Amino acid sequence: MSGFLTTHILDTARGRPAAGLKIDLYRWQGEERTHLRTLVTNLDGRTDEQILPAAEFERGDYELVFHAGEYLRATAHIEDEPLFLDLIPIRFGMNEESHYHVPLLLSPYGYSTYRGS
Repeated sequence: MSGFLTTHILDTARGRPAAGLKIDLYRWQGEERTHLRTLVTNLDGRTDEQILPAAEFERGDYELVFHAGEYLRATAHIEDEPLFLDLIPIRFGMNEESHYHVPLLLSPYGYSTYRGS
């Protein structure tokens, strides 16, 4: 089995998946950060393809950057600037050939994540 990476974003303030939220994936090697791809969530709050497919999987340090501010401005009718949450970076390591699932539970004033299944 080869590893791969997925996510699922839920808008907990609205009680539904976060559709249309942009995500950037980066790989870290020492102090160097390399952009790998940009994806946008579908109506189910997931990406249409794996964020990091099995064919491109490498063990190492990664970062997902969730563009929460753009999404919150478009959906939550938030007028306060600056927003409390804008970009949400999550750095994590993948050290085994496995499915890594990094979900995001999002509201205008907080978020949580974990390694899902």
